[in-house]
Amino acid sequence: MPYERTPADRPILAVSGDRLVIAPRTAPARRASTNPYRRLLATPGARAFTAGNLIARLPMGMFSVSAVIMIAGSRGSYALAGAVTATGLAATAVVAPWTARLVDRYGQARIAVPATAIAALGSLALLLCVHYDAPAWTLFACYAATATTPNTGGMSRARWAHLHRGDPAALHTANSFEQAADELCFMLGPALAALLCAALFPEAGTLVGAVLLMTGVLIFAAQRATEPPVSPRTHAGTPLRTPGMPALLAAFLATGAVFGAMEVVTIAHAGGAILALQAAGSCVAGLLYGSLRPAADIRRRLLGCLAGMTALMSLPLLAAASTDSLPALAGALLLAGAATAPTMVTGMTLVQRLTPEGQLNEGMTLAVTALLGGIAAGSATGGWMVEHTGQVTGYAVPVCAAALALAVATAGVRVPRGR
Repeated sequence: MPYERTPADRPILAVSGDRLVIAPRTAPARRASTNPYRRLLATPGARAFTAGNLIARLPMGMFSVSAVIMIAGSRGSYALAGAVTATGLAATAVVAPWTARLVDRYGQARIAVPATAIAALGSLALLLCVHYDAPAWTLFACYAATATTPNTGGMSRARWAHLHRGDPAALHTANSFEQAADELCFMLGPALAALLCAALFPEAGTLVGAVLLMTGVLIFAAQRATEPPVSPRTHAGTPLRTPGMPALLAAFLATGAVFGAMEVVTIAHAGGAILALQAAGSCVAGLLYGSLRPAADIRRRLLGCLAGMTALMSLPLLAAASTDSLPALAGALLLAGAATAPTMVTGMTLVQRLTPEGQLNEGMTLAVTALLGGIAAGSATGGWMVEHTGQVTGYAVPVCAAALALAVATAGVRVPRGR
């Protein structure tokens, strides 16, 4: 039987001047993009919730710097400013897992918006108490209220996991993208806060941060089509009971100590501006890492990343011990930062695999809480080392913390079959 063209196949005949033009009725198919990040953001609804999440995440790098500048400038005490921010960090470590559990149980929009409103009001109350010279205890109470801030990075990762379940390659790219976004926000946030406080007024950083946080969460929560489904549970256990999870969280705790110690020691040795290089190295490494194929053996990949981080964290120690050159230290920090994003991406991927279904926000928030606890411990240890043994010796703390994370992960992290 001879082939007959269907109406959709028949060409279009048109006249252009004195010529007859024949054009195909259908346009040729476009070639699929080979850029994994372009494909990722082409997911329906992804760009909208990513935009809201980035707006909400930027203040995470602003609040502590803004609070220190605001309180120290008004009360003349860096000790008070540090104590207030430490109290907020401790309150977050307690409250954040409970907030994440509510998010898993009742949905992101229903919990994140009111929780963010409470946190934003706490920031504004802190601003007013500082401005009107309220008693010191009010500063602690107001900053503790900001602990209800939801883990926006964790909620975003939960959306990617829901949208790309069963696609390890896309999920690997998504986790790398989220880690690069974390590094970018913590690189730009402190600089923006310091600029606002210096150029406008001491409370400007806190005020702008609260507005950005509330605006970003409202935009993020409005994207209901990509929100993971709610999994109500009556007798839900904690992800801490999952085999391998306690050791993984202990590795996150030690990794946080790497970050906290490196920050304090570098500020004491060369000032805070140079820390942006470490974040920049991590951001670039995270994006490059996301273009690689996901690991077949995620545990082995994690151990390799931790071993690389241990080796690269020794570079700032060697640079500080062998020369007083600031460019040499800057290059060492840039290379050291390149190890952190792959480690965090692989660790978060393993958290997603170990966390029971329906508890993903809680599992990732536990990882972030462990990181925050490690940052606090690393900051304290690094500060003590700088004060008692010298600035150069302080760079040994991140190396030891990275080695501890490697040892803990090697001994205790296991991936059960089927995950």
